[in-house]
Amino acid sequence: MKTILHKADSRGHTSFGWLNSFHTFSFGQYYNPDRMHFGALRVLNDDTVGKGMGFSKHPHDNMEIVSIPLFGDLHHQDSTGRDEIIRENDVQIMSAGSGIAHSEMNANKDKEVKFLQLWVLPKEKNMEPRYQQKTFLPEDRLNKILTVVAPDDENAVWINQDAWFSLARLSKEVSLDYNLHKEGNGVYAFVLYGNVTIHEQVLEPRDGIGISETNLITIAAGTEAEIVLVEVPMP
Repeated sequence: MKTILHKADSRGHTSFGWLNSFHTFSFGQYYNPDRMHFGALRVLNDDTVGKGMGFSKHPHDNMEIVSIPLFGDLHHQDSTGRDEIIRENDVQIMSAGSGIAHSEMNANKDKEVKFLQLWVLPKEKNMEPRYQQKTFLPEDRLNKILTVVAPDDENAVWINQDAWFSLARLSKEVSLDYNLHKEGNGVYAFVLYGNVTIHEQVLEPRDGIGISETNLITIAAGTEAEIVLVEVPMP
């Protein structure tokens, strides 16, 4: 088994007044040649956007882009004419494919929005752009691992990659096992709150750890905690 630890305070940071963003991997003005990706996971941004502010329309292609609101609501618009509100407990995916332009704004004028944005390299290039979002209730991930993004699960949003995203809320002293879906994949675990131990490594809020060359990981909660698991192909 191989692991790579990324402590919260080692992440890149961007602040534009309206945007406060922490980058697990190189992104925008933050460049670290040792922090380019974990397998097919290219971006993990932890963003806070000010009241009524956001990202104006900009293009993407050949990237699987997942947004997970943690607090507040996002307003999504794109060049296909789609106009959606993405709320806390929703998971959205945009398969940029052959090319799409979109904007993501804070839908609220009275509070910030906090969300994760994750980019995964696609399995097939230049596909027709695709969009999907679903709601996943907190109680459905209490002391269990809930799949929210998958290539093979109609209850999750679909991704153009052999990748699986999961969410779990753990009570204190609860332990869960995660079995990888595909041989040769790795898992990147990112802690939202609380602390957990994964293979003897204690992780605190916003710490991340990449784990590969294993088929099973065990997650033990030292406190109440919430965690995101991203299983992706490795080189």
